Amino acid sequence: VSCRQLKDKDFFSKSDPMCVLFMRECDSDTWREVGRTETVDNCLNPDFVTKFLVDYYFEERQQLLFKLYDIDSPSVDLQNHDFLGQIKCTLGELVAYQGTQVKLQLSGLPGNCGSILLTVEEVLDCKRVIDMQWYGQKLDKKDWFGKSDPFLEFYRISEDNSYTAVFRTEVVKKSLNPTWRPFAIQMRQLSGGDEDRTIRVVCYDWDFDGGVSRSHDLIGEFYTNVKTLAQGPGPDNEYELVNKKKQAKKKKYKNSGIVKLMSFGIREEATFLDYIRGGLQMHFTVAVDFTASNGDPRDPKSLHYMDPSQPNAYMMAIQAVGEVIQDYDYDKMFPALGFGARLPPDGNVSHEFFLNGHPSDPYCVGIEGVLEAYRRTLLSVQLYGPTNFAPVINHVAKFARTYRDGTSYFVLLIITDGVISDMPQTMEAIVQASSLPMSIIIVGVGNADFSAMDVLDGDVVRVSSRGRQAERDIVQFVPFHKFLQGGPWERNQMRLAKEVLAEIPDQVTGYMLKNHVKPGGGAPPPGHSPQTPDAPAGPS
Repeated sequence: VSCRQLKDKDFFSKSDPMCVLFMRECDSDTWREVGRTETVDNCLNPDFVTKFLVDYYFEERQQLLFKLYDIDSPSVDLQNHDFLGQIKCTLGELVAYQGTQVKLQLSGLPGNCGSILLTVEEVLDCKRVIDMQWYGQKLDKKDWFGKSDPFLEFYRISEDNSYTAVFRTEVVKKSLNPTWRPFAIQMRQLSGGDEDRTIRVVCYDWDFDGGVSRSHDLIGEFYTNVKTLAQGPGPDNEYELVNKKKQAKKKKYKNSGIVKLMSFGIREEATFLDYIRGGLQMHFTVAVDFTASNGDPRDPKSLHYMDPSQPNAYMMAIQAVGEVIQDYDYDKMFPALGFGARLPPDGNVSHEFFLNGHPSDPYCVGIEGVLEAYRRTLLSVQLYGPTNFAPVINHVAKFARTYRDGTSYFVLLIITDGVISDMPQTMEAIVQASSLPMSIIIVGVGNADFSAMDVLDGDVVRVSSRGRQAERDIVQFVPFHKFLQGGPWERNQMRLAKEVLAEIPDQVTGYMLKNHVKPGGGAPPPGHSPQTPDAPAGPS
C-alpha cells in the first residue's frame, strides 16, 4: 500500500499516516478490521512496508475498505486520530486489474484527499505443487486368508498438533510389496507451505467393511517433512512403518515394513489468479426460462411475479452470479437470452431470443441492464414452452469456440423452473461445449422435480452423448429453494453465489492446463467484446 498527496493535518509538521484495512462480513453490514500498517512519520506520500494478507474467494464479493489516519498519539482507538480519507472496492476488482498497481482516489473529506496505490500479489505457496511416488517392502500381512490391501494416507499437522487428512493413495490389492501410483498435491495443502512442518504418513490395510480410515487395519506410520523429501530417493527417505501397539506388546518388534520414496519434485503450476492477472476476461451470459409453467407474471404465485418488496428468484440468481463475475469483465457488457416464449408481433415460439429486444446484439449494460431487459421482456412476450436448453448452450458455445487462446472464458447461467424437454440435444450440446473455455450453471427455481438435472451435473458420472464422454465436468446444478432459509434475501443471494461459483476457478484452470494454455495471452483491446458469430438476424 502506498499513498500520494495525502491531506496535511499537522500545524507544525506533515501528517503521520497509517492505513487500516477493513473487510465487510459476507452476511452482514459489519466491517471487520483485517490489519494496520505501520505509521510513517511526517510524510504525505508514504510507501507502507506492512502488507495485508487476505484469503481470496472467487465465489464471494469480498468488499474492502481502506482508511487512512493521521496518528498523533499511542492510542489504538481510531476515533482518537484524524481521518485522512478512504476508498471502498472489491478484492475481485483488484486482482482483475490489468497492471502492476491500482491507483484509486481517496474520498471522505472536502477537497482532494489524495490517492492510494495498491499492489496485489498471490502468495507463492499457492502455486507450488508436489509430485511424488512411493513403494513399500515387506509390509505386515493383516488378512487371515490373503495378503494385505495397503494404501497410504497423508496428514497435515496443524499448529495445535491436530491432524487433518489431506490425501489418500489408491488401494493396491493383495500385495506386501506395493507400488502406488504417482500423485500431485499442493504444497500449501500438504504442509501449509512450510517445508519444516511435520507430515504424518499412515499405512492401512483396506477393509471392505470399513467406511473410514479408522475402520481399516493399521499397518504402521512414519513422520517426515518437505525439506527431507526434497532430498529425493535414498536412505533419508526410507521409512520404517511403526505400529505403536505392536511395539508395546513385543520386545523384539522392529517394524511393520518399509516405505520408500520413489520420486519427488516441486513445480509451480499456474493458478486461476495467474490467468486473471495475465489478461483472462470472464464473460457472463444469462438465459431465462419464459415457459408457461412459471405461471402468469401478474399472479403473486408466479415465479416471474414482481414483488415491490424484494426481487423474485430469477432476479436474485442473476444478481448473485452477475455481481461477482462483473469484477472480471472489463466492459461490463452482458449478453442476456430468453427461451420458451411466444414473441411479438406474430407469436412465433423462440428458444433463443435477446432480452433487450435487439435483433442481433444481445448485450446489456451492467447487471442492472440485464435486470431491466428481463423486466421489459415480461411485459411483451407470452410465456409458452417447451423447456429447451440446447439452443442457448450452443449459442454461447459458438463464440467460446473462437476464443481458445487464454484471453476469454465464458460462464452461462441458465435459470429454469422445470424439467428439460430436449435432454438428448442438451447432453450433446454439453459434450461439445466441454472442450471449450466454458462453464454452465443451472439454477432451478420453484418446486418442480429436478432429479433429472443430476444427470447433467457430472460430479459422479460424466455426461455422455452418442458414445462420447464430456472432456470436463462443466455443469453445476443447484435448486434455489436450498438457499431460502429465511432472513434477508441478500444473505440467501450470497449463499447461492458461493455454491454455484465455487467450482469455476478449478474449471478455468482445468481447461487451460488440459489445453496447454499459459497465463498472459493478454486481454482483448479496450472497448472490444466477443461478438456472437452467426447471431440470428431476428428473434427466432
